[in-house]
Amino acid sequence: MKDIAVKFGNNVRARRKVVGISQDKLALLANIDRSYGGRIERGEVNITLEKAYSLAEILECDIKDLLP
Repeated sequence: MKDIAVKFGNNVRARRKVVGISQDKLALLANIDRSYGGRIERGEVNITLEKAYSLAEILECDIKDLLP
């Protein structure tokens, strides 16, 4: 299961870089702590579907683009 979180986090990081926003900005827009955002990108946490969809919206992509 951890592999899924790592792959998801890698996809979030890659998309964030494509969009050109910082971890700080993403955290602010997603209403999460910046350190939590970093933990998401490193695959250290499992997030809710609601938060995953929120990140997809902020990153201007479809949720399927973030899923492994």
